Amino acid sequence: MPKQYFGTDGIRGVPGTPPLDDQTLHAVGRAVGAYLHQEHTEPHALIAMDTRESGPHTAGVLTSGLKRSGVGVTFAGVLTTPGVACLVRQNDFHAGVVVSASHNPYHDNGVKLFSHAGMKFPDAVEEQIEAAIPQFLSEPAAGSDALNRDESLHRDYLEFLRSRALDGLKKLKGMRVVLDCANGAAYRLGPELFRSLGCDVVTIGTKPDGRNINEGCGSLHLEKLQQRVPAEKAALGVAFDGDADRALFVSAAGKIVNGDGVLLAAARFLKSAGKLPGHRVVATSMSNLGLERVLAREGITMARTNVGDRYVLEEMLKSGNALGGEQSGHIIFLEDSPAGDGLLTAVKVASLVALHGGLDALVEGLKDYPQTIVNVKVKTKPALESVPEVAQALRDAVKTLGDNGRIVLRYSGTEPLARVMVEAEHARDVERFSQSIATAIRTTIGI
Repeated sequence: MPKQYFGTDGIRGVPGTPPLDDQTLHAVGRAVGAYLHQEHTEPHALIAMDTRESGPHTAGVLTSGLKRSGVGVTFAGVLTTPGVACLVRQNDFHAGVVVSASHNPYHDNGVKLFSHAGMKFPDAVEEQIEAAIPQFLSEPAAGSDALNRDESLHRDYLEFLRSRALDGLKKLKGMRVVLDCANGAAYRLGPELFRSLGCDVVTIGTKPDGRNINEGCGSLHLEKLQQRVPAEKAALGVAFDGDADRALFVSAAGKIVNGDGVLLAAARFLKSAGKLPGHRVVATSMSNLGLERVLAREGITMARTNVGDRYVLEEMLKSGNALGGEQSGHIIFLEDSPAGDGLLTAVKVASLVALHGGLDALVEGLKDYPQTIVNVKVKTKPALESVPEVAQALRDAVKTLGDNGRIVLRYSGTEPLARVMVEAEHARDVERFSQSIATAIRTTIGI
């Protein structure tokens, strides 16, 4: 059954309007608290936020709901989403709550929930929490609780990250890196981490003002980083998104390396070290066919899941895999953490560069097939293959492309959009079939 509040990555919306109005946020806190009391005698939750101006109030209202349900709450202040996942697991909290809208603009916000194991709540638990929310909506919201930040949690998280550097730790000393922290949750943690590893750090996007998170910087806007890395003669550039659960990279020559490139570089290293169980990597339907083919040439298979790091993790746990991730930069090193962690990924990649040379060499052989994504605004979300015109356009494309291309149709989990992804050997086929399928969607269920 479709969920009313939770999308593919928690609850997302505009503060002050449902589901991020005070009444609903308080009810969410109450419902989460009710669930935690079913699992634990004296539940305690960790809550943190990114740098949006709406964060403190949103976190305060959630806290009031949790406390009203008898849940103890510790506030970590501005902290990355994977930092919360790490600390919940390490410090024995029973749940983690992150107030963030990730890569969205400042006027959006959201709520992400993590279990005692440091993993996002599974769909079944989100459904249980959803079912409980309505019973608390009639309660008067208690307002936004005052929050006192526990600074020691930042130190704990940084120590965890430092401990996960590869054998190249000594070689990191003196390495020049450029960090674009998106004016988000990593604005302090990122520079502090790399300086503590001995790196020479140049920064972009480390002056948040509550409204400039992701604005012209970070993982969605790599232009500044591409210019700055060669200009600074840096070995590496890293761009995080607003809550730093993803990282994208720029090589010394200014070339962008996305999550597919990171999966290739990490898979090669882990295989050579005998730490890639089954010689298998988990990716999503969005990873480029070029990655699948270069991995195959090196004896590494690639499984695909639905889009979303939670689905990547589910497959990794089920199949016993150590490495998985998304093209967008969510990478999971399961031996270290069950969460996609941009800072952890950055430490791993920087270590690989220190050990084995430039990033371009680490992704040698990766040839991206032409790929495009067309977003179509829709008024309803029926199964796309059930719409006859869309199904026919899809059949025509699949028949023509055969094994030399891929097509992925899906809906956005947070917006009224259908996404059409087409990938093929030839750019003309990508353009032709992405437009034919998008047109079929637009004329049938489009706005």
